[in-house]
Amino acid sequence: MTYFLKSLLGISRGPFLVLPVTLVAAGGAAAAYGREGAFLWSRTLMALVGLVAAHVAVNALNEASDMRTGIDLDTTRTPFSGGSGTLPGGALSIRIAYAFGIAALAVAIAVGVFFLFKVGWVLLPLILFGTLSILTYTRVLTRVGLGELVAGMGLGGLPVIGVCLVQDGRLTAAAIAAAVPATLMTFNLLLLNEFPDVEADRGGGRRNLVLLLGRVRAARVYVLAAVATPATVIVAVVLGALPPLTLLAGLPTLAVVPAIRWALADPEDPVPIPALGGNVIWNLATNTMMAAGLLLAM
Repeated sequence: MTYFLKSLLGISRGPFLVLPVTLVAAGGAAAAYGREGAFLWSRTLMALVGLVAAHVAVNALNEASDMRTGIDLDTTRTPFSGGSGTLPGGALSIRIAYAFGIAALAVAIAVGVFFLFKVGWVLLPLILFGTLSILTYTRVLTRVGLGELVAGMGLGGLPVIGVCLVQDGRLTAAAIAAAVPATLMTFNLLLLNEFPDVEADRGGGRRNLVLLLGRVRAARVYVLAAVATPATVIVAVVLGALPPLTLLAGLPTLAVVPAIRWALADPEDPVPIPALGGNVIWNLATNTMMAAGLLLAM
């Protein structure tokens, strides 16, 4: 049983599930800041359950699909890309991975339905977008050049907005402002992780931005999104949508410097592991510092 649970955690990409926690923290802090400290812990934690389940669903379904198409058999695995190795290692069958992904999606949908009754129809577009994105991500979106954008929205900006909305159906300016850098960072999180897998993705029929634009132009897009992330925070502070203390969210940009340096110097070379790691740290730390800045400003 322990081995089976460990295998399920593998296709869930357990270490990556920290991302939903930071997004909920940012969304919850934005909700509290916009409501002068008033927000509901119970609804925030319920939203966390739903978002983690959604993330597990897309990860498990993606692993199953990549095994079926042979992508995971050709990747050069790193701690941040190339799949978990659970299915190629024979720990689980593709059928079980699909079933687990659908079960996780059912949990996420159940949480969404719960909030529809508690909050109202304002959440319906987010729930439909999330459900359709999970079901079509691997087989459709990653094959038409939309995977990075949809991931940025579905596991970036929209959860921040959603956590704010589940409080009482109202959206704050702080939540909208915090959602923008979250979208850009998750977009970049996926984009950089695609570079090591480009040949396997090409063989598996994918059409992501690295394949569509080429390594050099895709790397330039990465740099633009990385630079735009702290810039959007500064603009939001100037406009009054975020308090000055959220400028703390710009500090983790230092972690992404190795990735930017690689992207500007020679993106034809393999992505250095420190650059991949810094990309992850930047994402998680920026969301966390955004939440801290909002809470300190109350």
